[in-house]
Amino acid sequence: MHPSETFTSYARIDLDALTDNVRAIKAHIGPNVSLIGVVKANAYGHGLIPVAMAVLAAGASRLAVARVDEGIALRKAGITAPVLVMGYSLPEEARFFVEYQLTPTLTSLDAARALSDQTRALGRRVTIQVKVDSGMGRYGLLPDDVLPFVSQIIALPGLELEGIFTHFASADSADRTFTRHQFSVFIGVLETLFKVGIKPRLRHAANSAATLDLPETHLDAVRVGIALYGLHPSGEVKSSVELRPVLSLHSHVARLHTVAPGSSVGYGRTFIARRLTQAALIPVGYGDGYHRSHSGRAEVLIGKRFAPILGRVSMDQIVADVTSIPGVYENDEVVLLGLQGEERITAEEVATWAGTINYEVTTSLLPRLPRVYVRDGEIVNVIRMITPS
Repeated sequence: MHPSETFTSYARIDLDALTDNVRAIKAHIGPNVSLIGVVKANAYGHGLIPVAMAVLAAGASRLAVARVDEGIALRKAGITAPVLVMGYSLPEEARFFVEYQLTPTLTSLDAARALSDQTRALGRRVTIQVKVDSGMGRYGLLPDDVLPFVSQIIALPGLELEGIFTHFASADSADRTFTRHQFSVFIGVLETLFKVGIKPRLRHAANSAATLDLPETHLDAVRVGIALYGLHPSGEVKSSVELRPVLSLHSHVARLHTVAPGSSVGYGRTFIARRLTQAALIPVGYGDGYHRSHSGRAEVLIGKRFAPILGRVSMDQIVADVTSIPGVYENDEVVLLGLQGEERITAEEVATWAGTINYEVTTSLLPRLPRVYVRDGEIVNVIRMITPS
């Protein structure tokens, strides 16, 4: 059964494209560099558990998330691969890291001591990583603070220093000057640690942009997020790696009606027809994560042709102008992101209409939209917020 016969509106996740992207990245980085699949924020809107499983099956050696509850969800789904929690966590969350064998990113002694206490209480060890703020100006230790901090935490019982990493602020820009500066700072920190015999076995700095375009930054592992999903970090990143978009967004024509001259469409009457206009109602809105800022700017694909949105995006519905598209009927497929016939709407185009970036386009898609997972053209999994009884 085709998903368009089952779901009013849905996000289609192409697991074959995801697998191909992972394998292409693996071939690009070579056999001596590990791939860390970044699946935070519900795998950038694609669905945490199915994507994590597919990424690991395709060759990633470990996963990375932003928060401890994401890591717990992976463990409860039966995933046993190493999971790095890259963001801040409370000392009170220490027991979850030990209980679920997740790898925290430590930058404070209070959190390290709480974690050590929990390893004793639960009778288990835990691997840890340290983040260096080499110029991003967010989470992490300043370079001069790394050696004193690491020297103290490796002396705490139950903690095993596994890795050290940093994050680039502008690797997706054509000017790589600051990225190379950050990398130099990070290498300096590593050399300082090595001089006193501290040699973490996992050093990583490269995000998607650096993975694709700065091979000198690959080190022991790369952290790839947006590129897994077939999207490019920016238009300034050049790479020979062929990536295929994994997610597309689909709906249907719910109603066809004629708007007379002088009549309006939608809240605020921001569209008033100047001519007889054939309008198609589509049951998608900002309640699904299709931004209100698309109002009067976006287009959708109906009948393999582009149809502009009329008036404002509502919470649950939009209206498109199909006056110039012959043969449109109720229940026809609508593509809001992806391919229909020879035409395609890219995440980058959708982002431009909303004044944002492609990352936000997919991560904004809300749970109300079912995720339909397809492999070899067949539905293999469906995740929906409410399952009909």
